[in-house]
Amino acid sequence: MNWYCDKAPGDPIHEAYHDDEYGFPLADERALFELLSLELFQAGLSWALILKKRATTVAAFDGFDVDVVAGYGKRDVNRLLKDPGIIRNRLKVQAVIDNAKRVVTLRESHGGFAGWLAAHHPRNHAAWTKLFRAQFKFMGGEIVNEFLMCIGYLPGAHRKDCPAYRRVAKARPPWMGVDPKLYKSK
Repeated sequence: MNWYCDKAPGDPIHEAYHDDEYGFPLADERALFELLSLELFQAGLSWALILKKRATTVAAFDGFDVDVVAGYGKRDVNRLLKDPGIIRNRLKVQAVIDNAKRVVTLRESHGGFAGWLAAHHPRNHAAWTKLFRAQFKFMGGEIVNEFLMCIGYLPGAHRKDCPAYRRVAKARPPWMGVDPKLYKSK
C-alpha cells in the first residue's frame, strides 16, 4: 500500500510533487541530477524538509547545472556549508559535486545520464543499487529506490487507484514494459 497517495493530496508541501513529478518518466540530464541530489540530501531526513528547501537548494547549486556543479571547488563547498537554505552536511555536499563529475563522464560512455539509465534497464532494486553504488557516491538502497521510482524505472510510486497513477501510465514509464516478476526480488 502506498501511503504517499493518501498523504499527498491536499498537502501544501507534497501534493504538487506527488501529482506532477513522482513516477513520471524523465530524461532531462539536469532534472535527473537534481532529483538524484535531492534524494541524496533526504537520507536520514524527511522528504517534507527536502521539498521545503528545494528552491533554495536548487538556487545554491546553480540550478543543478551538471557542468557548473562538476567544476565546484573548495570555495564552493565552504559557501554551501554556510548556506542555511540547504542541508549542510559536508559528506552530502561533496557527494553531489562528485556525482556531477560522474554524470559528465556518462556523456562520453552513454550519451548522458538518461542513456546510462536506459542502457542498464531493466533491473531489480538490488541490481540497480549495486550499479549506482559502483557509479555514484553516497548511494544507499533507499536513495536508489526512491530515485528510480520517481523517474519511472521502478514500480511503486502510486497505487493503481490513485489519479496520478493513470497519468503516469499514459506516459509509459520504463518499468511498465517489464515482466513484474523481475521486481519481486528486491
